[in-house]
Amino acid sequence: MDTRERYAKFILPVVAQGVEPVVVASARGRTVTDEDGKSYLDCFSGISVVNAGHNHPKILAAAREQMEKLVHCCSYVYHVPVVGQLAEKLSGVVPGGPWKSFFANSGAEAIEGALRLAKQATGRREIVALGFGFHGRTIGTLSITGNQVRKKGNGPYLPGVAFGPAPYCYRCPLGLKYPECDVACAHALKDVIRQQTAGDVAAFIAEPVLGEGGIVTPPAEYFDVAARIFHEDGALFIVDEVQTGFGRTGKMFGIDHAPNAKPDIYAMAKGIAAGFPLGAFMAREPVSEAMKPGDHLSTFGGNPISCAAALANLAVLEEEGLVENSARRGGELLTRLKRLEQTAPKVGEVRGRGLMIGVELVRERQTKEPAPQDAKAVRAAMRERGILVGVGGAYGNVVRLQPPLSITAEECDRAASTLEDILSP
Repeated sequence: MDTRERYAKFILPVVAQGVEPVVVASARGRTVTDEDGKSYLDCFSGISVVNAGHNHPKILAAAREQMEKLVHCCSYVYHVPVVGQLAEKLSGVVPGGPWKSFFANSGAEAIEGALRLAKQATGRREIVALGFGFHGRTIGTLSITGNQVRKKGNGPYLPGVAFGPAPYCYRCPLGLKYPECDVACAHALKDVIRQQTAGDVAAFIAEPVLGEGGIVTPPAEYFDVAARIFHEDGALFIVDEVQTGFGRTGKMFGIDHAPNAKPDIYAMAKGIAAGFPLGAFMAREPVSEAMKPGDHLSTFGGNPISCAAALANLAVLEEEGLVENSARRGGELLTRLKRLEQTAPKVGEVRGRGLMIGVELVRERQTKEPAPQDAKAVRAAMRERGILVGVGGAYGNVVRLQPPLSITAEECDRAASTLEDILSP
C-alpha cells in the first residue's frame, strides 16, 4: 500500500480543494522533492509557515540541541529556560512592550486564548469580527469566522458575535469605490457596534491581510480608523497575525503597515517556528494581568523544542535579512503580476503585501463571477511545471503565492513567467 492509498483509506478527507497528488519525500530551502525525485519550487510554504525556508540548518541544529536536553515536562508546571527566552525575545520584537506571552500549539488555540483574555480584561462578552475573515477550525474560532464555506454543516455557533463589512475593495460589500469611499467599511464598524451588539463588545478581531478570505488586502488607513472606533468604545483590538506574521507581508508583522492601530493583543502561529507546532498570544499590562493562575493552561503549549526552533527562526530572519527580502521581492512580484489585470482576461485582481500575493480569477471581468475551477486548473498547471502554489478565497478562486521569504529574484521570475504563460489568452 503506497502513501496515496493510505491517505485514502485512513486519513479524513478534510481538505477543501483536495490533497495535492504529490508525495513529499524531502524539502530544503525553497525546494520540495517528491518520492520520484521530481523537484518543485515551493511558492506556498506549507500555508505560509516555513518563512525561513524548509529545514534551515540553524533551526534544525537548535531543535536537535534542545531535544537532547528536554522534550517535555509541561512548561506551565515547571520553569523551562528556552520558554522564558522566547517570551523575552518576542517582547522585544513586538513594538510597544513589554509584552507577556502564552504559548499554545496552533493558531486556533492562540485565538481562543486571546478571546478569553479580552473578555476577562474588559468584563465584556461580545466580539466583532469581519466578513471573509478566518480564525481557525474550533467552535470558538469558527464562530468569529465570516466565511460560510468554512462554517457550513457545523452550526449553530457561539452567540455574541457581530460582523463588520469586509475591507474587500474588489468586491466592496457597500458597493463603493476606493479611495473615494473614505474607507466607509471601517467607519461602518460604528454602526455594527450600535446595531448588531448589546453594547458589550470586548474586542474587535481581524487579520491585517485576510488570508483564507483570498489575500484580501485592506486599504492602508483601514486599521487606523477601525482600531480607533473600538478603543473609543472601550473595546480591545486583537490582531490575528497567524498568517501575516514574521515577515510575510514585508514587515515583521502585518499590522506594522498601520502603525497607529496599536493592537492590545497579538495572536500568532504558522511562521513563528519554521514548521514546528507553536502558537502564541501576547498582551501588555493591564490586559495581561486579567488572567489569574488556573484560568488557562496547555499541556503541550510552549514545547521546548518548538520554542528553541522559534528562537533560531527569529535569529535567521534577522541575520539573513528575510523581512527586507520579503518586501523587496514581494514588491517586484506584485508589480509584475499586476499587469495580468490588463493582459489576462480571467484575472480580476492581483493584490497583496510582501510575499503574500493573491491572483483572483473570474469568468469575465465585467460580472466578476468567480472562477474556482480555473484557479484549480492553474494550480495543477503550475504543479506540472514544477511550481507549488495554493488556492483559496471565499469563492475558491484565488491563486495564492506565499513562498519562503528567502526566495531569489531568479525564482520569482520563474514563478511569474510560468504563471503569465498559463494565464495568457
